[in-house]
Amino acid sequence: MNGAIRALYIYDEYNVPILEHVYRSRPPSASSLISRYLAHPAPRPSLIYLTETSPAVTVFSISHSNLLFLSPSDVDTEPLLVLEFLHRVVDVLEEFVGAPLLSTKIQSNYDVVAQLLTEMCDAGLVSNTEINALQENVETAGWMNKFLGGVGLPRAASPSTAALNPLKPQLPNPRAASALGPAIPWRRPGVRHTSNEIYVDIIETLSVTIAPSGRLLSALASGTIACTAKVSGVPDLLLMLTTPGGQRAINQKMQLPVFHPCVRLARWRERPGELSFVPPDGKFILAGYEVDLLPIDPSIDEPPRHMEKLFLPAFVAIEKSLGPSGKDFEVRLTLNTSFPGVRPPNTGRTGSGSSTPSFLGGGSNSGSPALPVLDEVIVHVPIPQAVRNITDMRPSRGEADYSPGDDYLEWRIYTKDSGSVSGTATLRCTVVGYQDDLDETEAEIAAGQELLQGYYDADPYQQDPTTYASESYPTGKSSKPRKPKSTKTKKKKSKSKKESKANAAVEGQSTLISDKPSSSQTSTPPPSTPANNHTTNNPPFKESASRKEQVHSALMPKSATVSFSVKGWLPSSIRVDSINIDSRKSRGLGEGVRPYKGVKYLCVSRRGIERRF
Repeated sequence: MNGAIRALYIYDEYNVPILEHVYRSRPPSASSLISRYLAHPAPRPSLIYLTETSPAVTVFSISHSNLLFLSPSDVDTEPLLVLEFLHRVVDVLEEFVGAPLLSTKIQSNYDVVAQLLTEMCDAGLVSNTEINALQENVETAGWMNKFLGGVGLPRAASPSTAALNPLKPQLPNPRAASALGPAIPWRRPGVRHTSNEIYVDIIETLSVTIAPSGRLLSALASGTIACTAKVSGVPDLLLMLTTPGGQRAINQKMQLPVFHPCVRLARWRERPGELSFVPPDGKFILAGYEVDLLPIDPSIDEPPRHMEKLFLPAFVAIEKSLGPSGKDFEVRLTLNTSFPGVRPPNTGRTGSGSSTPSFLGGGSNSGSPALPVLDEVIVHVPIPQAVRNITDMRPSRGEADYSPGDDYLEWRIYTKDSGSVSGTATLRCTVVGYQDDLDETEAEIAAGQELLQGYYDADPYQQDPTTYASESYPTGKSSKPRKPKSTKTKKKKSKSKKESKANAAVEGQSTLISDKPSSSQTSTPPPSTPANNHTTNNPPFKESASRKEQVHSALMPKSATVSFSVKGWLPSSIRVDSINIDSRKSRGLGEGVRPYKGVKYLCVSRRGIERRF
């Protein structure tokens, strides 16, 4: 498997190429590659195999700050190598041109970017990605050179250009080199700071999947130890990690650890939890790890009561098919700030006796550094494609947002600005599907036909034609002209006679139909009442109740995710025990110098808690 980088392309937010750097071979151009890359539907994976090109290429991609980084390869290449190189390019560019990384910054500092890409990868082989080493090899214009160049004056010579000038030879100073110790690739020599500081941030990303029954399917915490070292000289640091089970449990808790090249691995193997290293100057990632938060083997099918409870600051549940029509669903969010191992400060007064936990820990002490703070709580509910719109959204806390055509519903709960928030919040929604429009049209047609049924009588259509003719027009009686009668009493008598004759005709008609049935009526007897005729001859467009339930159930969400951040708490309970400087191994630090030390903990969940229904 080849380990070479073929090319690097950078595109702006409009997918227009702003940088094209080719290391070896002849890969497809940046303009022709982006069209084939965008032809794949979103979300696009970080590795796409394109067969439309000649030869076929594999495209590695990452996105950062609305910028797209692509690296094509026409041979079999290690994916982790290329992707890690792209991430290193992003980190280096942010350090040299400034963060956030924008397309205008890359275009205005193209000379610096070209030097960086050449130093980081030589003919396709990754050579130097350390920021401190690149600062010594890459020439960057300082603020004085930019000012002089802007007014048209000659720029001052930098140390790197002065060293390369043959007219001004400079001899190395062996005393200064020996005083600072041997050359370290990740730390530039001669580092000086007016204020010596060391900051350690431990960040853990929580990822939990919960089954519909409430059983945990997976629970992982990916940790990163980020450091910022601003110490003069060449300091030798010792960082001690601990857990509630002691340092012996560190080796079992921290799985798949990865370290910066500055960490002495032999010391870690002998004493797990001890990190001995000479730090780079500035910001860097010291280590990474992964923690499995499941208390038992998930293959063992046991009830949840036999499992150790996992503390989650946020928990979501959904009740579906609510309301009279079954088109409502309710999202219930429960937040808990009773973090294990953290004792809230005594406020001196007790509450009203309610057992509902507070989102912030309650009162004015919510911003205390000793108390964890829950913030940025967002619930995402994926909406099925059969849903046309959500007509009614009623959140008890925060704001809910959804537009027709979106893939998910977003519900934000604001916890920073409010002093006291209850532990449970609900969101009630009503969905409307495309099938509902068809149902309304069919209902209007059905209502129109029911109105027309009152104007016609269906009974005469069931009679025999001969019988209908004989009864309607009786034979054997001569039709005589009637004389007009002048008196009112005679008119009443004639009217009563007509009514009696009509009743007799109807009775005779019914007897004839029953005594002389037709051939069609003998095979299939007629219904007994007219009401039965309406029930048996239902229109085909009327759906049953079970059919509507199936349609409405297809509109209900199948899962929900929760995003949040907690400052001052980690799911793995890993802590920094101490940060010490070995004065005997350190060089150039100075006597009596004690750097300021600071440690922060942060738990982040970006749609990490997923509940399936």
